[in-house]
Amino acid sequence: MNINSLIQLLVILEECSNPEAVVTELEQILHGCGFEYYGLPRHLPQTPMQQNPEPWAAALAGRWPEQWPHIYTAKKYALIDPMVRYLAHAQRPFRWREAMAAFRKDAYHRRMEQMMVDAFGHGLEDGYIFPIHGRNGILASLSLAGKPIELSPVEIALLEAVARKAFWRLLDLKGEAQALETVLPADTPLTRREMEILHYLAEGMTSMEISKMLKISNHTVDWYMNGLQDKLKAKNRQQAVALAFRHGLIS
Repeated sequence: MNINSLIQLLVILEECSNPEAVVTELEQILHGCGFEYYGLPRHLPQTPMQQNPEPWAAALAGRWPEQWPHIYTAKKYALIDPMVRYLAHAQRPFRWREAMAAFRKDAYHRRMEQMMVDAFGHGLEDGYIFPIHGRNGILASLSLAGKPIELSPVEIALLEAVARKAFWRLLDLKGEAQALETVLPADTPLTRREMEILHYLAEGMTSMEISKMLKISNHTVDWYMNGLQDKLKAKNRQQAVALAFRHGLIS
């Protein structure tokens, strides 16, 4: 692998003027490094009502074998994917086999092995995952896959830097970086009632359902919700929930 190419890519990504250019430059270098497939998905906050999404459900960029997304979805591999589960706690880049080893005593280990057999049959023989963290947890990850490739510690460090640079540059060019960097003002604490409504909102309840639960009027619920949006600097209710998860107000 050409270390100089990875260093140069960090500079090039900063100079890209649109998201398409970022993806083109990223794909070119990754292919040159020997990785035929990759994905750069965002990790969106989930409410208890949501299921684990597929890795490409919120992808900023990516390329996978043609039939693999269909098979992955049809066999519900998202529920047991060892890489996704390991990623939830990973603080550093890791190889696929590290994730498999971590769950060798798991009740779903055989299903995990079947998933890896299916992946191998579609050209996904090995891979690496690079977590991208923010203030309040994981924001995204870069997955690299294809033929087995041995990366040196220096190459892993550079690819980790590339993952972060590509992610933030894409968000910058899409006008979405500022929302992730927003910090909840310390002088605007939420009241007990606001926290109650926020939790019900995160569970997918409507204003009418929340009003019945709390035995207050529908208009009063809307009044609280408008106040929540102002305090969290959110454009709508969905963003208010997302920001609440990001700031650790709800989990």
